Amino acid sequence: MTLLPAQRRNEILRAVRDGQAHVGHLAEVFGVSEMTVRRDLHRLARDGKLERVHGGAVHTAGQEPGFSQIEVERFDVKDRLGAAAAALVEDGQTVMIDIGTSTLQMARHLHGKQITVVTTNLAIVEELLPDPGIELVLPGGIVRRNYRSLVGVLAEDSLRQLKSDIAFLGTSGVDGEMGVWDTTMVEVPIKRLMIGGTDCAVLIADVAKFAMTGMVRVCGPESLDHVVTDAPLPASVRSVVDANGIEVTIA
Repeated sequence: MTLLPAQRRNEILRAVRDGQAHVGHLAEVFGVSEMTVRRDLHRLARDGKLERVHGGAVHTAGQEPGFSQIEVERFDVKDRLGAAAAALVEDGQTVMIDIGTSTLQMARHLHGKQITVVTTNLAIVEELLPDPGIELVLPGGIVRRNYRSLVGVLAEDSLRQLKSDIAFLGTSGVDGEMGVWDTTMVEVPIKRLMIGGTDCAVLIADVAKFAMTGMVRVCGPESLDHVVTDAPLPASVRSVVDANGIEVTIA
């Protein structure tokens, strides 16, 4: 992708805020040299927007950004991803949907389908509640108000009793081996249970996520069946995708 320097720095900051970003991955995704990425990181650190660490950078803010703040970022990309992901859903299926803003946008494209939706995403419940053709299954659990999700042992126990035809997952980042990462430990068991309880695990991740990472590894490529993204995948992961038979949809 070709961006103006200020635009590129904004995208780098977004990547870092989602967890931790490495210089090499950022350089590949944005099509610039590692030296250029280092200069961008240095400027962002000088402005107090991130902290430089060996090989990359981490976000310095002490509070997790709210759901409504994240929801409006890169909305056009999320809408394209959401429409492409929703097109994989067929009438009569049971669909599991992960927390997050990309999965919420996917849910907005499910209206009119005759399906059952299992989700820990309270924003998705609100979105689909008026649709009589969609049966909603809501696990119990503790409410994370800031991110409008359900977590904890009650949610996990409920998901262990359920199966789905297809599941849609979000992520904080994807590494060069197609490992899926998340920044919030309490959400990881939910993601793993959805993966374990579905016939088809679909990862929704814009290509910038392939320059990001997180704190906890959710799964490896062997657990994924499909990836929905917005541009050709970085060369570093293409061989892994092919070797594991993962289908790719570019929105």
